[in-house]
Amino acid sequence: MLWTVCVLCMTILGLMFLLKKLNQPYLIAYIIAGVLLGPFVLKLFSKTEEIEMIGEIGILLLMFFIGMEINIPNKKSLIIKPVLAQGMKILLSFVFAYFIGKILKLDNKSTLLIAILFSFNSTAVVVEFLKKHGTLNTAFGIVILNILLLQDLLLAPVLTVLKFWNGENFSIFNFVLPLAICIAIFLMFRKIRHMREIKFSSTFVEDDHDLQVFFGLFICLGFGLVAETVGLSAALGSFIAGILVGKVKEFHWLEHSLMPFKVFFVSLFFVSIGLRLDIDYLLSNYKLIGIGTLVVLISNSIMSAIFFRILNFRWGDSFYGGALLSQTGEFGILALSIAYKTNMVEYELYKVGLGITCLSLLCSTIWISFGTVFKAHKNTGSSEKRKIK
Repeated sequence: MLWTVCVLCMTILGLMFLLKKLNQPYLIAYIIAGVLLGPFVLKLFSKTEEIEMIGEIGILLLMFFIGMEINIPNKKSLIIKPVLAQGMKILLSFVFAYFIGKILKLDNKSTLLIAILFSFNSTAVVVEFLKKHGTLNTAFGIVILNILLLQDLLLAPVLTVLKFWNGENFSIFNFVLPLAICIAIFLMFRKIRHMREIKFSSTFVEDDHDLQVFFGLFICLGFGLVAETVGLSAALGSFIAGILVGKVKEFHWLEHSLMPFKVFFVSLFFVSIGLRLDIDYLLSNYKLIGIGTLVVLISNSIMSAIFFRILNFRWGDSFYGGALLSQTGEFGILALSIAYKTNMVEYELYKVGLGITCLSLLCSTIWISFGTVFKAHKNTGSSEKRKIK
């Protein structure tokens, strides 16, 4: 175990030094390290499921920190726009999936799965770029973040539909309960939106680092567990916990105490994505997976850019937003796994979908970099035109 961890750290460090010079995000290093050390290359890691489960804690911690940093929007437009955007994205995803299904002669279940893959993006990837570019708390960044949160809300009904389609008993309770919880969350946000801080005495943990670490982890993971139990995503529960904790002045120590855990577990999550990428299968089906990845990146970018432009964002921001929402995300991998385990799709389609999802996550980081350059160029040109006028 010690040998394995040391090699993992050494591999990630080497890749991070390289990416630092190229000014690229470190999550690429984590994914590539997973590919190199996984069961299909060097075979240092063989039980990918265990790494995957541990890595999911990183997503909860990531959403918890986002909740602590984000300001709840006061403007209705910042809430209405994400609903409209995600609604358009779902509609376009089903239309696009329908045509793909007709071209490839897929059955209805496989077509539905493709539409689901188009509908979900990677919260971890998008948020990391928003934070890196300093746009998380802008109106544009809040709209994108709210789109991702809406996707989290949609996870429960989507998984229920997948299980129902496979023959499991349908329960209206699985739809009604998450909806009721969402309404309660919305009302709670409205109540605390104008509060500067929530008073809470935490003097008993103020000077005790060990208590701080476990108390913070309990709050983050506990809210995630409650959310998952009632039919929502655990990531959404952690985000809500982060918002509440961010309003409590006495919890200022949490960021310092939990930051190392966040970095470690988020890195394991992306390592787990790399571990799943079957290099032999990828090389033997490189045309299909390569074309599929390009189709996902381009079509998602175009769909997202269109509805950002419809929502009256500038062309530079619209293309940048399209690049940010170009990949299929971690929820897409979850949907694929459930579809395969419940025999909704064949092994061949599962492997192709998994390869496209993993590659889209990896390639989207480069794609977003191009989107950033285009945004800067386009917005600069627009500003100069306005000055001339």
